[in-house]
Amino acid sequence: MARAIMLQGTGSDVGKTVLVAGLCRLAANRGLTVRPFKPQNMSNNAAVADDGGEIGRAQWLQSLAARTPSSVHMNPVLLKPQSENGSQIIVQGKVFGQAKGRDYQRLKPQLLGAVLESFEKVAAGADLVIVEGAGSPAEINLRAGDIANMGFATRAGVPVVLVGDIDRGGVIASLVGTHAILEDGDRAMIAGYIINKFRGDVSLFEDGIRAIEGFTGWPCFGVVPWLRGAARLPAEDSVVLERLARRGAGALKIAVPVLPRIANFDDLDPLRAEPDVELVFVRSGDRIPGDASLVVLPGSKSTISDLADFRAEGWDRDLQAHVRRGGRVIGICGGYQMLGRTVHDPLGIEGGTFEAPGLGLLDIETEMAPEKTVRNSQAYSTEYDDAPLAGYQIHLGITRGPDCDRPSAIIDGVPDGALSANGRIMGTYLHGLFGSDAYRARLLQSFGLSGERRNYRESVEQALDDVAEELERHLDPRWLAGLLG
Repeated sequence: MARAIMLQGTGSDVGKTVLVAGLCRLAANRGLTVRPFKPQNMSNNAAVADDGGEIGRAQWLQSLAARTPSSVHMNPVLLKPQSENGSQIIVQGKVFGQAKGRDYQRLKPQLLGAVLESFEKVAAGADLVIVEGAGSPAEINLRAGDIANMGFATRAGVPVVLVGDIDRGGVIASLVGTHAILEDGDRAMIAGYIINKFRGDVSLFEDGIRAIEGFTGWPCFGVVPWLRGAARLPAEDSVVLERLARRGAGALKIAVPVLPRIANFDDLDPLRAEPDVELVFVRSGDRIPGDASLVVLPGSKSTISDLADFRAEGWDRDLQAHVRRGGRVIGICGGYQMLGRTVHDPLGIEGGTFEAPGLGLLDIETEMAPEKTVRNSQAYSTEYDDAPLAGYQIHLGITRGPDCDRPSAIIDGVPDGALSANGRIMGTYLHGLFGSDAYRARLLQSFGLSGERRNYRESVEQALDDVAEELERHLDPRWLAGLLG
């Protein structure tokens, strides 16, 4: 069995995902066969693994960091929150069912077998597996049947490193409090801790480290600063959108309504990385800015529910005004479905509403169907001289209508999406559209922006290397030697 270590957090969003990615890249750069693993993830940011099926987008990024093909076994349980039906449950890449919170708690013990089976598959042939927990082991009310943190660690015999986020405050209490409330068996699994997101002079925290060790007996494996490379990596969770500030004025303003069930919003990262683009995330209570040249409707885990919320915000009126001013619109996946005349859900797959009027900007209709399209795809754009595209599809529903006679892309040899007669409204099922450098360059040129465009994939690879280098500088070299030796 491969060596393994598990990073758990004192809470959510303490930076575990980036730390795992950075450690994977550091190990890979030292010539180790390293693989990431997350027993349970909750996110609507999904990816299509290289062996087919859905995994969390974060585990796809971590596999990229590890320089290894992604697999559904790297994230055997993925929960995708949707509307009133609770969450869709993906097990080993395929839809398992749906459940609300209390029902899922009863299901978890049944899923432990799949989690342990996947862990064995990931570990086979690897030198090292780096495991990411979910939430916090201090949520002792959820300990029974746990598969995400100590429930997994104790069954698989994987030692734990606890991660505390000093930026949010109270890191000493978080670590000491976790020590205090864990059961003896769980507490014994913790080998030490890492302080993450530190700002300033590390020497000022030396007394804090001594205090934590005095209360817990745990050694500190490093104090990690805010990682500069992390800002250039795709974010895992939509909560990050709340922290993305509007960047200074760019030559092109692009507005993105933040839907309650937004999915795969990392589609937008390549645009956000462009220096002459101002990407504005329009939050609840705000208006779609009147000076935006392009509005992008992102993916959604529940198209009909998000359509209702879109109207409740008054964004439908803002969008119509935008179009009357000559503005352009791109809809991706669920956003594409919203642009049509009607969305039908006769089987109630998304909930209790069986039909909803769309925004009427494309002459198309969508009918939800139980079979889910999940695949990586090669494509080319019909708009921009057959510019090559590469991405993936994860969607329910079949879309038809007159505007589909003007497809926006050819995906795997099949026409996809739709264009309005005037070419200003476009929809597609292809995620990763803006990550295709040639397409992004042509799109921005169509708005009058010239200049060479960066290779987005190379920029992500460089960011991973930068994170790995920073971790090597700030983590305890003796601990790293034991982990990577």
